[in-house]
Amino acid sequence: MECKRISSTDRELVNAFIREHWYTTIMIIRGKEVDMTQTEGFYFAEGNDIIGLITYMVHDCILEITSLDSMRENQGIGSKLLEMVIQEAKKRKLHKIILITTNDNINAIRFYQKRGFDMAHLFHNALDISRKLKPDIPLIGENNIPLRHEIEFELSI
Repeated sequence: MECKRISSTDRELVNAFIREHWYTTIMIIRGKEVDMTQTEGFYFAEGNDIIGLITYMVHDCILEITSLDSMRENQGIGSKLLEMVIQEAKKRKLHKIILITTNDNINAIRFYQKRGFDMAHLFHNALDISRKLKPDIPLIGENNIPLRHEIEFELSI
């Protein structure tokens, strides 16, 4: 298993992974479309199979995580990818890392809090706005929880 930075040579492999696991390469974050084919990131691969991926974009002095996927839970893949991003933010002398997750994503809420991220903002009923841009966002999310809000987490660097 090796960790790689996303590059132009493996972009199509990464884009295919995003399409397979997110069903699209366009994400809606805080009511805006994000083209995931343009994000930076790191991934773990075994052969030609991606087993973990983290993507992000940088704006102002902030690194924003746009996705984190681990195909093998509880093996440290997500934690290692997150650490790569934290090191990248430090290297670029950025001030903080932020990310958005939805109110139903209990695993992400737990994961980020255990790693020092703090809930910074609640965007109440944000998914109503997102559904206007992307109507296929479901009404019910993980664990049969109504999918309504976005929660922003942040980590100061």
